Amino acid sequence: MNKLIATMAAALMTLTCSAQAALPEGAWELYRQKFVTPEGRVIDDVNGGISHSESQGYGLLLACLAGDRASFARILGFTRTELLIRDDGLAAWRWDPKASPRVTDINNASDGDLLIAEALACAGSRWNMPAYTTAARQIARALAKVALLKRGGETWLMPAAAGFTEKDRPDGPVVNPSYWVFEALPAMAQLTGDQSWMHVQATGLRLLDTLAKAKMPAPEWLSVKGIPQPADGFPAQFGYNAIRIPLYLMRAGLADKARMEPFRQAWAGGPAVIDVKTGKPVEPLPDPGYRMLAAAMACVLDKTAIPADLKTFQPTGYYPSTLHLLSLSMLRERYPQCL
Repeated sequence: MNKLIATMAAALMTLTCSAQAALPEGAWELYRQKFVTPEGRVIDDVNGGISHSESQGYGLLLACLAGDRASFARILGFTRTELLIRDDGLAAWRWDPKASPRVTDINNASDGDLLIAEALACAGSRWNMPAYTTAARQIARALAKVALLKRGGETWLMPAAAGFTEKDRPDGPVVNPSYWVFEALPAMAQLTGDQSWMHVQATGLRLLDTLAKAKMPAPEWLSVKGIPQPADGFPAQFGYNAIRIPLYLMRAGLADKARMEPFRQAWAGGPAVIDVKTGKPVEPLPDPGYRMLAAAMACVLDKTAIPADLKTFQPTGYYPSTLHLLSLSMLRERYPQCL
């Protein structure tokens, strides 16, 4: 197992840290100019102008992919000063420029922590900066302590340190499948020597395969107390968070056709938020960033050509623009035939 972890992590770091050419020329500069402040805050402009651990993690990862060492340092500086303020070494998830204090929710978000750690690991390897690698390891270890839950032979990635276990909810544990950043998990295992991260990957894949057999695209919030089912109090939707799942699978080289089929079928009529109980669209998602996700799936699974207008990048909103760049990076590095 240790040899497997090392091999997978080495492959991941080679992919992630050699990928400066995988971002289209000028794309990061357009993204940086629109969404990254001089202080290093990555702005979610369609969510009230807030920032969060996810946006900072994505910004760090894209800066590393672009080879922009200065911007990486600025984004990390803001992240450390404003979000990495919890006693356990993880990031508070929500920062609002209109609020006082600016941090409006001190709870962490496990996907944001994973993205920050992955980006630090990328930067440490790429720029030979051991301090970045050490910081990535510290976050991975801290996250494992509070967010990895072992139940019934599975290891679940909890969405946060608080709020989602059996102690917190009658239908707990509750998980969010879109928080499994699959490409980051082998790196966390390699950084820490903790095989639990590979168990997290296996549990996440089994969960998605179980849903695929039921022909259900993964909803964003799932109770895994028994048979996986939509969690109480949340929309039973393949929505804004969940649409990242097929991208994460493709970026990690885990895009098994059977596993991906529910996502492809859900978007047969075009990108949309989908009611997982009825299979019907709730809200169309016409932005190029979302259309790129559908086009990437079609190319990876069926060798369908990417539409010409999606091969170039122009920023729109923070979230679809982020997904667009991550998709282009993944296609150029893993599936160049698609472009």
